[in-house]
Amino acid sequence: MIILLLLTCGFCFGQDLNQTVEWKRQLYENLYKSNFKDSLTKYDFSLLWTETENSAVYGFVGSNYQRLRIKIISAKKDLKHPDTYNISGKSMVQNKISDFNGTIRIDSFRIYKQMHLGADEMYKDSGIQMQGLVIARYHFSVDSAKYHLGAFDGNVTSLWFIDKDGQLKYDDIELYSDYYNNNLFVGTWTNSKNEKVISNWGDYRAPYCGNLDIGAGGFSPSDSYLRYGWQTIRDAYDSDKIDSLTQSLARHEEERQWWKK
Repeated sequence: MIILLLLTCGFCFGQDLNQTVEWKRQLYENLYKSNFKDSLTKYDFSLLWTETENSAVYGFVGSNYQRLRIKIISAKKDLKHPDTYNISGKSMVQNKISDFNGTIRIDSFRIYKQMHLGADEMYKDSGIQMQGLVIARYHFSVDSAKYHLGAFDGNVTSLWFIDKDGQLKYDDIELYSDYYNNNLFVGTWTNSKNEKVISNWGDYRAPYCGNLDIGAGGFSPSDSYLRYGWQTIRDAYDSDKIDSLTQSLARHEEERQWWKK
């Protein structure tokens, strides 16, 4: 998990459109060099990108870390190209919702040299056969005459394991560990004028988010960025400083299925 911890906000290297250079360097340090794509392409990895509750997916766009909420609604393996997944979903920035469609194309499947087995190795005798990462490229086109026109592009890593029965699973074994994360999308948003800004998101943590995230046990936005869409997270989970009505309304907003509008 050290690789993925380095990608969380507390360990990042600042905003840089070449962020993927450092991202890739870190990524390969604790993985076997071999690409297991030939043997693992037979599995359907689509479940990885639709598993997590959207309230636990944190993302941003631009230098001020404007909050981005993004929901992959459908992920389907392409029958003709088994390394490609057809993706559709919705994004929301400042309550403006747009549709997107695109692909996730797998570059490689990499296997951990040493498996992570949870606190006190509680999964040691569970029969896990293999544990690793999907490393892929994504391109999601946003076509909305009302709000936005552009594209999300970049690289994504997703944790998975194969259980004792040979079934592929979303790897949440370390879910209750500090800085746990999964499905890290590291890339850019390009608008209709071909202007690019950093736009990243992930399950439970947002990668390469500077000083936005000040949390240890879980994601927690810094005061400096609350006005950029993060206030309801603070209100929903900081019970010591928020009255019960405000907290209830904030939690309702965080749990709202906004993509069903």
